Amino acid sequence: MTRLPRDVSGQRLAKALVKLGYAAGRQRGSHLAVTTLESGKHTLHIPLHPNLKPGMLSHLLGQVQAHFGLSRDQLLELLDL
Repeated sequence: MTRLPRDVSGQRLAKALVKLGYAAGRQRGSHLAVTTLESGKHTLHIPLHPNLKPGMLSHLLGQVQAHFGLSRDQLLELLDL
């Protein structure tokens, strides 16, 4: 399994998720909701911090993995993180 990058910001993750059909929705405070209709509706709430902690990044990517049925390596390669 590939190690997660340590320098991913919330904004960078949101931009990378556009490749999977996610679009920015509402922002409340420092959290951005992104939604996709690909493979059914799925919404993520991404904290817009300068560097996401590895546990938070892992949690968010895990939700995307489960929704699309991808492995972590496939997802990281697809998102180019």
